[in-house]
Amino acid sequence: MNIVLLGSPASGKGTQAEILSKKFNLFHLSTGDIARKLAEANPRIKEIINSGKLLPPEEITMHVLDFLEHEKPDMTGILFEGFPRFISQYEALDNFLKSKGDNIDLVISLEVPMEVAIKRISSRWMCPGCGEIYNMETDPPKNPGVCDKCGGILVQRDDDKPEAIKTRFEYYIRNTKELIDYVDAKGKLTRINGDRPIGVIAKDLEEVVRKATGNDNN
Repeated sequence: MNIVLLGSPASGKGTQAEILSKKFNLFHLSTGDIARKLAEANPRIKEIINSGKLLPPEEITMHVLDFLEHEKPDMTGILFEGFPRFISQYEALDNFLKSKGDNIDLVISLEVPMEVAIKRISSRWMCPGCGEIYNMETDPPKNPGVCDKCGGILVQRDDDKPEAIKTRFEYYIRNTKELIDYVDAKGKLTRINGDRPIGVIAKDLEEVVRKATGNDNN
């Protein structure tokens, strides 16, 4: 089974993707991780990401399909986090998977209001030294502004600042609505309320996947 998990910035899709991947032994493909790796070696891509904008659809599609060819050549049992976001990307991915003997089985949209997204992400700070992530509201460091693990000074990623978050959220809504409507018309879309506790959402997602796989047993 191949699953697409969509969600705006700070919808919790990264956390839920990790939980689902472990629960069902899925290969977790995060386009955010792919884009950030590309940004490390490409100043143009870094500037786009830091501004809160998206890479051109054709460009990120090319990188995702190339990544799949090298990292998951059997093309099955994949959880796509945050991709595709456009109808053209969906069709390109679906056709690519079908050419390998598989397809997209389920699309889940994890939905939260923009004010929730801004509050969640603007509270997130990281240590550039060891990569540890802190949430200043729910999981703050013992000493303000200092990493518990290595003593590094915490910083906020440029794309985690409120203005960039707003831009990212608006881009997501504007660019993904057509895809969501398109997938919904195919009967493959499930909408999940992302403004709830992590465990509650995870339980709902697990039930959705079990029903899609025909396995409703606990």
